[in-house]
Amino acid sequence: MDRRDFIIAALLASASTVVFSKYPFIKKLFPHLYDPELKLLEEKLNEFKNYQVDSKINELVHSVGCNLIGTPYAAGTLDRNPDEEKLVIMLSGLDCVTFVENTLTFSRLIKKNKLDVDSFKDELTGIRYRNGIIKDYTSRLHYFSDWIYDNGRKGIVENITKEIGGITYDKKINFMTAHTDSYPALKKYPELSEKMKVIEKEINSREMYYIPKNYMSDDYGSLRNGDIVAITTDITGLDVVHTGIIHRDENNGIYLLHASSANSGKVCISDKELHNYLKKNKKQTGVMIARPVEL
Repeated sequence: MDRRDFIIAALLASASTVVFSKYPFIKKLFPHLYDPELKLLEEKLNEFKNYQVDSKINELVHSVGCNLIGTPYAAGTLDRNPDEEKLVIMLSGLDCVTFVENTLTFSRLIKKNKLDVDSFKDELTGIRYRNGIIKDYTSRLHYFSDWIYDNGRKGIVENITKEIGGITYDKKINFMTAHTDSYPALKKYPELSEKMKVIEKEINSREMYYIPKNYMSDDYGSLRNGDIVAITTDITGLDVVHTGIIHRDENNGIYLLHASSANSGKVCISDKELHNYLKKNKKQTGVMIARPVEL
């Protein structure tokens, strides 16, 4: 907060709530003084101004992800309003996907030297939505394999799964339209479910690859800090069940930096190496790997 905003904040703090309700335009003029999420965003943007612009994008993704360690896990933050699809900014709580998206967004803005709120909104929109455009609920990249594909087309990440030894991931993707009761927007608006079926058909027309978890440790040498991990699953109709970021420790062990709903309930580094992390969950079958593209 600069000196001008500080003075304004002090004046507002001394006023009564009656005055605020009488003059709602004040909140519109200075939203960061009222919105705790926007205030937290500005704090993070200022903090990341100290990061090195000339760092490799992978290392920035890893460093930014580590900066967010300890952030509480919060599920369903993007789905709280089934009636309107709009950009949600929430840094006080993250799930596995919003952790990856926000980390990648901050990292790209550091490289671009554009650490301001408007640039953040534009960058996050470009990553989270198909073709970078918000249209409706179905324009959000819900399936993470679709997220990797679309962000690959936009030059934001590169799907390196096949290149580092991945095999065909032969699976029909239709979980969302087969379980519309689990998705408030699809349940309330059947026309969105029909649009989602078209998207699922498109996803199913693509060749997909994954690295089975039993061979995961064989590919450790190909992985870098900051690579994005998408964990595949044997759940019918679903492509990816969890996401995170590669963390290579001082002994060259490969761990998962992620927003975890289990045990810690926060952003953390897995206590087991990635292949052992995968083995402990029978529903997890392997991984896809997306590498952030250098700017």
